[in-house]
Amino acid sequence: MNIYVLLKRTFDTEEKITVANGAIQEDGAEFIINPYDEYAVEEAIQIRDAKGGEVTVVSVGSEESEKQLRTALAMGADKAVLINTEDDVEGGDQFTTAKILAEFLKDKDADLIIAGNVAIDGGSGQVGPRVAEQLNIPYVTTITKIEIDGEQATITRDVEGDSEVIEASLPLLVTAQQGLNDPRYPSLPGIMKAKKKPLEELELDDLDLDEDEVEAKTKTLDIFLPPKKEAGRVLEGDLSDQVRELVNVLHKEAKVI
Repeated sequence: MNIYVLLKRTFDTEEKITVANGAIQEDGAEFIINPYDEYAVEEAIQIRDAKGGEVTVVSVGSEESEKQLRTALAMGADKAVLINTEDDVEGGDQFTTAKILAEFLKDKDADLIIAGNVAIDGGSGQVGPRVAEQLNIPYVTTITKIEIDGEQATITRDVEGDSEVIEASLPLLVTAQQGLNDPRYPSLPGIMKAKKKPLEELELDDLDLDEDEVEAKTKTLDIFLPPKKEAGRVLEGDLSDQVRELVNVLHKEAKVI
């Protein structure tokens, strides 16, 4: 099987995010593979091991993304591609990323494309479905299980605390939800092998794209941290007094009733 994984470089989930002048400060911050993309990488490796074929991880971004691609190679992916947009794209959005990825993938004869359900920095969940729409192939989001038999896939997806089973034909794009698998840690031999695995770097010109074609369709007006939570309040007295005070607080202070 010819499997592609869409991968994004994101802030470490343990990092303390700081915002200044309406922008997230990256200096000194640690970056990782987007956690949902780790599920995608792991599932791709498991399917390849069971069905044969090749796993290629693809990322759009700056040259710093090479570290995360090498991590995916150390996990067991076969090849990596970095589409470097650092000098060509300023202020891209989900449309930008999806347009670039779809242009790259359009002639790759992919049997299966796996993306993370969402990126933890933006959380829009748009890139995977947008890529599938541009490639004119079916897609299924928030999957927690996938079984492939020939050209058919049976997929279980998460739907608001429940699940549903869908059958689809290949080629297909799916987005990985938490619970799909347990991503492996790169082993020392895997890390050593990753250094020798191919990592191709492309630019927009290599895809016959120009800056106007991938110009963002949205604009970020402001970025800010949520307000600090106030300390909790302990209600005292008899139960009836506590209930009255709780109702009063919810009505007059919280204004939720």
